[in-house]
Amino acid sequence: MARRRRFPEMLFQVAFTSMADKGRCVGRDPEGRVVFAEGAAPGDVADVRIFKKRKGVLWGRPEHFHQKSEDRVEPFCDHFGVCGGCKWQHVDYNAQLRHKEQGVYDTIQRIGKVEVAEKQPILGGAETTYYRNKLEFGCANRRWLTEEEVKDESISQMENVVGFHRPGAYDKLIQIDHCYLQAEPSNTLRNGIKALAIEMEMPFFDMRERTGMIRQLMIRTSTLGQTMILIAFFEDKQDMIKPFLAAVQEKFPQVTSLFYCINPKVNEYLMDLEMRLYSGQPFMEEKLGNVRYQIGPKSFFQTNTKQGERLFEVAAEFADLKGTENVYDLYTGIGSIALFLADKCKQVVGIEEIAAAIDDAKKNAALNEIENAVFYAGDVKDILTTEFAEKHGKPDLLITDPPRAGMHPKVVQMLIQLGAPRMVYVSCNPATQARDLQLLDEHYRVEKMRPVDMFPHTAHVENVALLVKR
Repeated sequence: MARRRRFPEMLFQVAFTSMADKGRCVGRDPEGRVVFAEGAAPGDVADVRIFKKRKGVLWGRPEHFHQKSEDRVEPFCDHFGVCGGCKWQHVDYNAQLRHKEQGVYDTIQRIGKVEVAEKQPILGGAETTYYRNKLEFGCANRRWLTEEEVKDESISQMENVVGFHRPGAYDKLIQIDHCYLQAEPSNTLRNGIKALAIEMEMPFFDMRERTGMIRQLMIRTSTLGQTMILIAFFEDKQDMIKPFLAAVQEKFPQVTSLFYCINPKVNEYLMDLEMRLYSGQPFMEEKLGNVRYQIGPKSFFQTNTKQGERLFEVAAEFADLKGTENVYDLYTGIGSIALFLADKCKQVVGIEEIAAAIDDAKKNAALNEIENAVFYAGDVKDILTTEFAEKHGKPDLLITDPPRAGMHPKVVQMLIQLGAPRMVYVSCNPATQARDLQLLDEHYRVEKMRPVDMFPHTAHVENVALLVKR
């Protein structure tokens, strides 16, 4: 006997009103039941097939539209709705910005319950396609098939592909023919390396059997015209690797840095592996403002270069430095913001947990002849102490740009103890930023705030807040 579902299979006449997390849209049916659905847009009225219910929340897919939103546009990518990226392509970009801006301020109010004295408009991206400087692709011998392809017995999943994982399909990849996220030579390189691997009979990785050779491909590009490639192989078979890399180098002379690594692990995380330089420079160069950065294969750097520069400009505007300040930059990464602001203050002190990033920060400081920046590797909650402040002086301005999880409670308490007159909080997750602002609210007021759209056609948004000591 079939197991009976505990939730309705269909909700009828669902009116969608706003965008939600992970590219979904949220709506209610006439009975008030809330549903989240991909592929819907604010203003749609649709019948929705439900496929999951958890803690009273329904997830579904629209199947029949009674009314379509005026903000709907035709998606420009052939892979839209399949690869799992750029989930808002079907929504006009100006509408995306409206919903992101409203979402940020609603989140700050709902979770943080703090007053924002000046709510500035969102800063949209000047470029909404080809804006990323880094993409990572998988290489596999099994292709993910659509529902229609699965029904056709003449179509086999056994095919060499270079592309993205579809959520829930660990052992198969979606073949990406043209990606609108990264400018040329990205598409040419990806398709050319795939063709070269097939031509040279380089075995593609089999995720089920754990056999094969070519496994992953990372492409980094620079606005200065430099290109870095990293190819991950499953086994260290030099008799196959070296001829293949030589062929890549010959076919694509525009590549300025060619790296490879060996990844025999179960997971696809590459940053804990040894990066081996095959040819070219050991780094790629990029420029933000007046600062030149050297970026290695493991370096963390703003993925959207041009919008990253505008994000830093917002942070600099909020900082309003006069040249005499002592600045702390927490979660500094490779020192991007610290070095960007170094010529505007007396001293900047950066702290970052990843030691390799601090190595990059120090190299970039030397490259730009910046002598008033010092950097420390370690967990911010362990490094930032009263003894540390006594050594470097209390901050006049504190900049914090934490990961999505936000700041550790110990860090928040230390910030209160340090009592910097001003604080600039850059966040990639407004929800955890709102939580932290609530913890700081007794001691700091939010003077102004500005969302920045770093990733058009996605649900992600950055937010910059200026806090002033009460």
